[in-house]
Amino acid sequence: MTATPYLAVDEAIEGGETLAAVDLGSNSFHLIVARYVHGELQVIDRMREMVQLAAGLDDSGFLQADARDRALECLERFGQRLAGLPIPRVRALATNTFRKLANPRPFLREAEAALGHPIEIVSEHEEARLIYIGVAHGLATSTGRRLVIDIGGGSTEFVVGAGYVPLELESVSCGCVGISQVFFPDNRVTRPRFREAERSVALGLRPIRNRLRMAGWTDVVGSSGTIRAAEQLSVDLGFATSGITLSGLKGLRRLMQELDSSLDLTQYGISDRRARVLPGGLAILTACFKNFEIGTMQVSELAMREGALRDLVGRVEHDDPREASVTALAARYQVDDGQAHRVQRTALAAFDQLKESWGLSASERLLLDWGARLHEIGLAISHLQYQAHSAYLAEHTPLSGFSREEQLALACLILGHRGKVDPAIFAALPDRWVVGTMRTCVILRLAVLLHRSRIPDALPALEWKVQGEKLLIKFPGKWLAGHPLTRADLAEEKAQLGRLDVSLRY
Repeated sequence: MTATPYLAVDEAIEGGETLAAVDLGSNSFHLIVARYVHGELQVIDRMREMVQLAAGLDDSGFLQADARDRALECLERFGQRLAGLPIPRVRALATNTFRKLANPRPFLREAEAALGHPIEIVSEHEEARLIYIGVAHGLATSTGRRLVIDIGGGSTEFVVGAGYVPLELESVSCGCVGISQVFFPDNRVTRPRFREAERSVALGLRPIRNRLRMAGWTDVVGSSGTIRAAEQLSVDLGFATSGITLSGLKGLRRLMQELDSSLDLTQYGISDRRARVLPGGLAILTACFKNFEIGTMQVSELAMREGALRDLVGRVEHDDPREASVTALAARYQVDDGQAHRVQRTALAAFDQLKESWGLSASERLLLDWGARLHEIGLAISHLQYQAHSAYLAEHTPLSGFSREEQLALACLILGHRGKVDPAIFAALPDRWVVGTMRTCVILRLAVLLHRSRIPDALPALEWKVQGEKLLIKFPGKWLAGHPLTRADLAEEKAQLGRLDVSLRY
C-alpha cells in the first residue's frame, strides 16, 4: 500500500469532498463518512460492527485467530466502502487493544491491507482528546465545564473540558469486555460478583479521582455503546425518562440478577454481543457514579470517530493541535529559538530542492519542521548525548494531535540528527515511513552541521541536488574555503551518511 504517514496542512479540503474516520475500538469498530459542505460536516453513512477484539487478546499480548479473523473481515467490508477515497481524506485510529499487542506490526500490516488505508495507534491521552472533541460538537454551547466519560472494551476515558477545549484527560485500563470476562465469565450476574467488579473499578479510579474532582464540572456526559445501551434499558423499563441515574443503574443491576444470564437481555432489544459485555459496563458506570458523585448523566451519540473527523478538518484549516504541541514542548524545555529557526530555515530550503528527486511529501516536510524545532529539547537534561534525551522526550511526552507512530517517527528523526547514525533506529517505523524518515534525517543532520557555530549570520544560498546515490551541495564562490570547521565536519559526515546509503559530495 502506498501511503503518506501524515495529513499535510496545505492539502486544502474542497467543498463537497468526502471524508471518513474509522474507530477501531476494543469492543466495536465504527466507520463514519461525511461530506464537507460550507465548512460543516454532513454525515452520509455509518457502519458499526461489534468485533470484540479485546476478548481475543491473551495475557501475553497475543491475538487469538478468531478475533483476528473477525477484525480483518470487518475491515475488508469497511475497505469496500472507502474504496476510491484518497489516503489523506481518511483517518483510521486504533485504541487500547492495539496498544496492548505484544508485536502489533504484523497484525497492523494485515489490517491496513484489508482496509486499504493507514492505521494510526493513538495514545490514551489522544483517544480521550478526540472523544471529547466529538462529544462537545454534539452538545449545546455551554460556559461551564463538563465531564465526559467513554467506556470502551479495554479502557475507560475521562475528560474535563470547557466548550470545545479538553482541559484534563485521563484513562483507566478497565473496559466492559475485560471486566465482564473476569467477573461474569458465564454471563451470570450475582450481587457478590457485581460488588467485586465495582470494587475493582473503584481501585482503578482512585489515582485519578481527586485530580478530576478538583477540576470541577457542572454537567456529565457519557458516550459509547455501553452507555447508550444503559440509557435505552433505563428508559424502556421506566427507570428514567432520559439519561442515566444511579437509581436507574441499581434497577438494571437488580434486573440482571433476576435473569438466568445476561444474554436474556436480548428480549429487551439488546444485541447478543452487547449483552455479553453489559454487566462489566454497568459495574464501571456504577463505580463512576459513586466515585465522582454523579447525579444525572446525559448521553451523547457522538464519540471518537466524530472527533477524528473534526480533527482532520482542523489540520487543514490552520488549527492543527500538533503545531500547538510542538510549540509548547519547545517552550517547556527552553529551546534556543534563534538556533532552532536557523536550522529549520536551512532544512526546509534543502527539502524543497530535494523533495521531487527523493520522492518526499508535504508530510515529511512537517516532520522535518517539527524535528528542527525540537532537536535540542534534551539540552535541558544534559549536553552529553542530548539527542537521546531529546528523542525520549519527543516519543514519551503526551502530545495532543499526534499518533504513537508520528511521535516515534519524530523521535527517530531527532535521535539520528547528530553523532554516529545507526540505520536500525528506523526499523521500528511502519515500512512505508522508513525511507522518507531516513532521507529527512539526512537533511536535518546537514542543517544542524551547517549551523554548528550558532552565529546569527545567514548562510549563503545553497544548491542541493540528487544524482543517483549522490547528494550534492553547492556552496557559492569561496565560502567553504573560508569556513574550515564546516569543511572538516562535512568530511566526517560523508562516512555517517554512507551508513544511510547516501554519498555526500560538495
